[in-house]
Amino acid sequence: MIIVLAGLAAAMQLPIAQYPQIAPPTVVVTATFPGASAETLTKTVAAPIEEQLSGIEGLLYFESSADSSGTLTITATFEIGTEIDRATFNVSNRLNIALPRLPDEVRRTGIVVQKRSNDILLVVMLTSKDRKYNPLFLSNYVTLNVLDELKRTKGVGEARIFGAQDYSMRIWLRPDRMAQLGITTSDIAAAIRTQNAQYAAGKIGQEPAPADQQLVYTVTAEGRLLEPEQFGNIILRSDGPRGALYLKDVARIELGSQDYNIRTALNGEPGVGIPIFLQTGANALDTAQAIKAKMDELKQHFPAGIDYEIPYDTSDFVKASIWEVVKTLGEAMILVILVVFVFLQSWRATLIPIIAVPISLIGTLAGLWALDFSINTLTLFAMVLSIGIVVDDAIVVLENIERLMAEEKLSPVNAAIKAMQQVSGAVVAMTLVLVAVFLPVAFLGGIAGELYRQFAVTVAVAGVISGIVALTLTPALCAMLLKSVHGESRFFRPFNRGFERTRKFYVAMVSLTLRHTIIGAIAFAVVIGGVAYLIKTIPGSFVPPEDQGYVVTAIIMPDGATLSRTVKTTDSIRAAMAEDPAVAFQFAVNGFDLIGGGNKTNAATMFVRMTDWSERTVTADDIVKKLFGIGMMQPDGLAIAFNPPAIRGLGNAGGFEVYVQSRSDSDPLRLASVINDFIGALGQEPRLTGINTFFRPTVPQLFVEVDEAKAISQGVAVADIYATLQSTMGSLYINDFNRSGRTYRVQLQAESEYRMKPEDLGRVYVHAQSGAMVPLSALSKVSNIVGAEQLDRYNGLLSAKIFGGGATGVSSGDAIAIVEEIAAQNLPEGYQIAWTGQAYQEKRTGSAAIFAFSFAIIMVFLILAAQFETWVLPLAVIMAVPFAMAGALLAILLRDMPNDIYFQIGLVTLIGLAAKNAILIVEFASQKMKQGMPVAQAAIEAAQLRFRPIVMTSMAFVLGVVPLVIATGAGAAARRSMGTGVFGGMLLATFVATIFVPLFFAWFTRKHVQQPAEKAAEETV
Repeated sequence: MIIVLAGLAAAMQLPIAQYPQIAPPTVVVTATFPGASAETLTKTVAAPIEEQLSGIEGLLYFESSADSSGTLTITATFEIGTEIDRATFNVSNRLNIALPRLPDEVRRTGIVVQKRSNDILLVVMLTSKDRKYNPLFLSNYVTLNVLDELKRTKGVGEARIFGAQDYSMRIWLRPDRMAQLGITTSDIAAAIRTQNAQYAAGKIGQEPAPADQQLVYTVTAEGRLLEPEQFGNIILRSDGPRGALYLKDVARIELGSQDYNIRTALNGEPGVGIPIFLQTGANALDTAQAIKAKMDELKQHFPAGIDYEIPYDTSDFVKASIWEVVKTLGEAMILVILVVFVFLQSWRATLIPIIAVPISLIGTLAGLWALDFSINTLTLFAMVLSIGIVVDDAIVVLENIERLMAEEKLSPVNAAIKAMQQVSGAVVAMTLVLVAVFLPVAFLGGIAGELYRQFAVTVAVAGVISGIVALTLTPALCAMLLKSVHGESRFFRPFNRGFERTRKFYVAMVSLTLRHTIIGAIAFAVVIGGVAYLIKTIPGSFVPPEDQGYVVTAIIMPDGATLSRTVKTTDSIRAAMAEDPAVAFQFAVNGFDLIGGGNKTNAATMFVRMTDWSERTVTADDIVKKLFGIGMMQPDGLAIAFNPPAIRGLGNAGGFEVYVQSRSDSDPLRLASVINDFIGALGQEPRLTGINTFFRPTVPQLFVEVDEAKAISQGVAVADIYATLQSTMGSLYINDFNRSGRTYRVQLQAESEYRMKPEDLGRVYVHAQSGAMVPLSALSKVSNIVGAEQLDRYNGLLSAKIFGGGATGVSSGDAIAIVEEIAAQNLPEGYQIAWTGQAYQEKRTGSAAIFAFSFAIIMVFLILAAQFETWVLPLAVIMAVPFAMAGALLAILLRDMPNDIYFQIGLVTLIGLAAKNAILIVEFASQKMKQGMPVAQAAIEAAQLRFRPIVMTSMAFVLGVVPLVIATGAGAAARRSMGTGVFGGMLLATFVATIFVPLFFAWFTRKHVQQPAEKAAEETV
């Protein structure tokens, strides 16, 4: 009762998630340099910061992306288990060292360092149904009224706006008018800084003051300006009789947006998207529910015509996949009960494991809470498999009690006492072996170690509780519930006759192997060789791809394409997908490249969310293929689609992500040549598919070459030339103004018609020392060049990212090996590849399975050696393991499945289960030998006595995993991967390995007590 109550109490507190916290923690550094090119950002901002990052404690790798919008993003990825607050502090400290070396403009606009999960929980989208409110209003309405409320919601780690359009006082300059009136951008900037400022004027009458002073007055002065009209009245020049020149005379002033680089739309309707990230360790389902409740509350105060949708919600997949596993748990429970009832043929006897199994499972929840675990896919998988494992202990005790009652006519109480004397050692050994198999696995590191740990510890806790229940509650229940005798039902008679024939056949096969040991040895050698061959032949993988209910689409336009062209192509693709009944939402972010990273006018990202799994027959792969077809038919640009990675936070797309790094040459054009050759070689490999890169260093650009000598000779400051270019062609941040309790920027930029053609670069004027206005065309030369709109660096080296995946039937492990082989053959000296995202973690996971199996087998051997007090008998148990491995490998080979982490976790489980079956035989054979029976006869006798409980427990386990084998719906790939392996492995461990275990026992047993043949014969009856 205490175990059950503790488990129920823990169930109320345990967080629910798809996976435990296995995505590596990341810290993101964001810097802006308005108007700077990608190359300028890389050289002046990225390089100084990255020089300081190497050597930070726990850092795995860092990658940076600089784009021509003037934004630099550096993402530092840390080891799993690193304390994220400490990592953020360390990155900030290193950044402070680099700060003095950064451009003044970058320091002025600020550098943000924040811990950020890459795992978007959901996206809230606000739209104006009647188009009454534009995205600028919606964005700022969200900032003022929604964003902070969402950030305060329990479980939310971060909430921000996709392409936030914060208010900005935009001063749109007219260079021709400025030239006529002799005004430069430097003059305008100086006037704004002077007249849009907050000054402290002090106090009248403050101390020290005369004794008769009665009052103190605070003096205030006109501070920051508030409205566009006030900015329009800023005085640029006052020439007495000629009057004053105002800012409105040379510029148009409006309350606009700080940036115009990104546009978001839902089903074609413009709006504002709010991605929400989950807090570390938070309950995904509870957080999503709290966000939806908060949005419903806030909706009551929305202006008329504004509504919200949730077009992207990963909690739906979490909820659906967890529910599918819970259903599997129930189905497995029913199947196990049916197996037990068929074998025991008594509802009283069946009631005993029915009581024992839930106690073990519910008690396991208390163990999860104590260990700070969550209810997730791994722990639920463990509980599904635990049903078949924990029922073993109860059945072993129950079956032996019933056998003694039938054979020796003992009462239930006496039979329970004697049975516990016989099997208590075996139950303890089985429990210790189970714990020994799984506990060492819990100490593995990395993502694989965390996945193993969640599963292993859950099974171990369930096994320990099951062992306690079997040694205490089960015999007590047997004494209370079992009848002294019960007759054979006609319903079960055919089953009993068939089972008896099977047992006789089994005993005959055991006798045959004992008589022909050489044949047995050859057969065992064949099994070992087959296992080695299958391990080498079956492709490896990390985790299987899942249908998560949405796919990611990358829209790629020609180099230099405007945002309006991108929006048009994106909407064309969206409209085509909207006709598919399986598609629920199309959420587009134009100007944002999720896959390649960065803000680009010629790129867009669209999330296509499908209807519920139960409402459609098409899969995510089907939608991906359809999107590829639609994307390739676009007259302007194209689109490619990806199934998202199975473990969110490991990259942005399924398949692999690999960087090609330049170690000696920082020329992007040279890297582009290497990349093109490499992609060509990869494209010729039929086992790879979807090979692509977003590295485009040949985008048409303009190069302004300033004649500095001429500028100086005419009295023009070179710095003024570049400042003028930035403030007209780019966007110059001057200072701030206040609105609605928040601070926004004041920015200068030329009107759009003055920055449409290359000639416009020379039509801007600067002041000479003489006061004359000099056009930039007289001081500079403009030429056409090609360059990169985005540059990436990986661990401080210029790099280009390549995306791809394995063709149908090719695992991710094989795809990685193929890419490495082609890279070794094709990349020139000075260039190398570096994996990132999921592929990086898969490479690191390589030896985890070998360590897990090795530790498990070693621990089983040591525990059994202590239990049997001999070094040789444990070998008889260990040698049953290859049969289970052979069955598991054959099963996934027949289903064309890879050797992934879920399968490997199942293999660790099979080590414990195969050992448990062998222990039952070896333990009883050892007891018979102590009674004086010859080795061979003791082995046969043990096999005969233990065959029924072994088959009963094994079939309960096998049928318990059938729902995993045939799984469909959300998260089905993981369930099939784990279920298939343990299903096949357990079949061979039950019906083949048990034939050989008596032979192994005979091989390793050299001493036995001689007894008269009559006594031996009498005991075998």
